[in-house]
Amino acid sequence: MSESCFICNKHAGNIETAGVTIYEDEFVYVGHMDRNGKPNYLGHIMIDLKRHAPTLAEMTMEEAAAFGMIMAKVSKALKDSENAEHIYSFVTGDAVPHLHMHLVARYPNTPKEYWGPWDVYNWDGAPMGDNNDVISLCNRLKVYMENN
Repeated sequence: MSESCFICNKHAGNIETAGVTIYEDEFVYVGHMDRNGKPNYLGHIMIDLKRHAPTLAEMTMEEAAAFGMIMAKVSKALKDSENAEHIYSFVTGDAVPHLHMHLVARYPNTPKEYWGPWDVYNWDGAPMGDNNDVISLCNRLKVYMENN
């Protein structure tokens, strides 16, 4: 653990974030994006490597297998449970040097000018919600993944 790392502190319970745990094992943690009390785009999921490692290159093969498997499972859950038509995925590592992947659902009828993992936030019709909405979404994804 790095004491100055946001994600390490989140996993240690020192920082509270939106929603509830969608999935967790010894290698990865899956939860919803937190926007510090601002309305959340429903379906912006975060997959965190539990061990402090800055980039994809520092993963062990066991971690990479777990990370890849959960990326596929969460993406399928977003499509099947939440009716997403497309899943954006990206890792930047610029703001927080602890490996985490963003999965962002794009929903049917999203105008093409709002296609893109950050562009979807700018659409007036985007599904936005408060923490109760985030918790409901997280629980639906969790149940879907447990049953499929």
